[in-house]
Amino acid sequence: MSHRPPPPPGPYLVVGMARSGQAAAALLHRRGEDVVATDAAPADRLAGVALPPGVALHAGTDGLALLQGVRAVVKSPGVPRQAAVIAAALARGLPVLGELELAWRCVPNEVIAVTGTNGKTTTTELLGHLHRDAGVPVAVVGNVGTAYSSLALEDGHDPDAVVVCEASSFQLEDTVAFAPEAAVLLNLDSDHLDRHGSLEAYHAAKLQIFARQGNDDVAVAPEGLGIPDLGGCARRVCFGDSPEAELSLRAGTLWWDRTPLLRADELGLRGPHNVRNAMAAAAVALARGLDVDAVRAGLRTFTGVAHRLEEVAVRDGVTYVNDSKATNVAAALVALASFTTPVHVILGGRGKGEAYAPLRGAVAAHCAAAYLIGEEAGPLRAALEGAAPLHDSGDLATAVAQARAAARPGEVVLLSPACASYDQFENFEVRGEAFRGLARIPA
Repeated sequence: MSHRPPPPPGPYLVVGMARSGQAAAALLHRRGEDVVATDAAPADRLAGVALPPGVALHAGTDGLALLQGVRAVVKSPGVPRQAAVIAAALARGLPVLGELELAWRCVPNEVIAVTGTNGKTTTTELLGHLHRDAGVPVAVVGNVGTAYSSLALEDGHDPDAVVVCEASSFQLEDTVAFAPEAAVLLNLDSDHLDRHGSLEAYHAAKLQIFARQGNDDVAVAPEGLGIPDLGGCARRVCFGDSPEAELSLRAGTLWWDRTPLLRADELGLRGPHNVRNAMAAAAVALARGLDVDAVRAGLRTFTGVAHRLEEVAVRDGVTYVNDSKATNVAAALVALASFTTPVHVILGGRGKGEAYAPLRGAVAAHCAAAYLIGEEAGPLRAALEGAAPLHDSGDLATAVAQARAAARPGEVVLLSPACASYDQFENFEVRGEAFRGLARIPA
């Protein structure tokens, strides 16, 4: 078990009142700390925030004045380190913890942390499924939707449960001592450049998942990552195509060491990218001693998660696929490569500072047409002009209606935006639910 320092002494300021901020405030309050909370959003947008009695919420403020009475700060992952209140706290030498760091210090259970540019949610949920199939108690938390801190608020929480935590770059950049018993890096592409400022800074945040691991821990990563030193001192476990990989794909079969697991076409997940996700999940599960037969069975029965290549409807022979979680270019490329029939793809939303030129070849190869929505419609048109017929749809409802009118039986209407949702939707889940509803409306 990794050594976990206690949280710093309070009083505390918690910045950002999304799910993780609310859970962090509740956790600190339960521990008997004095807590004050703040969010830059106006009060009318925070009506649904639930905080314990005695935790005051200051809305619509930068929070600077609140620093006067506190000794430590906890920030939600959505709050950048450049925010005025965070920058001021750091300048004053106050401890600044992310919610993931706080929860890890307060919840003693062993942790498997999962990160990567794409595939985090699928792999995290698959690991939860594998543990349940093996009869091992498990709690699935983190960026996947359930705040890690909330485990400390559950009176019936199993102290023996393995915590499987999806860890984003936003969460990992705020770690201080975080050292999971097992860490998984799925891949490293480009994402969140608008937040991190450079590809190097984004990759450095991701690699924090390994940085403080010890000799008894496990670090899982793909072959050929191109990073000679992942950091930390954990046992390395690789997945890939060569016989040297501990979890390898050879001639269509997944092998663990010298033991065949199953054929890749037996996996419950769809698409070549999900073969890699399944390999990563199996590698860390088996490296930690999960039963081989249970892992094999779980890989066959897990079929995926909402908003990630989720088939939501078939209407008039046209399949509608919700991939709203594809909020970057690399994820959209993976989605397009998953289909052999013509695709009517819906692209756009709020940009993350990425170039869209890499989409051009995939759109030309796989798409009957592309339907452009949101703030990035113009840049997407400039990058894709001539690759396929382009439609300036503007919003999701118009895009679905146009795609439905054009698609023929056997074709696919795919929402895989390559962009964040925040220009027109609260988050990617709301965007995906809107697509699901539009897809199921009778013609």
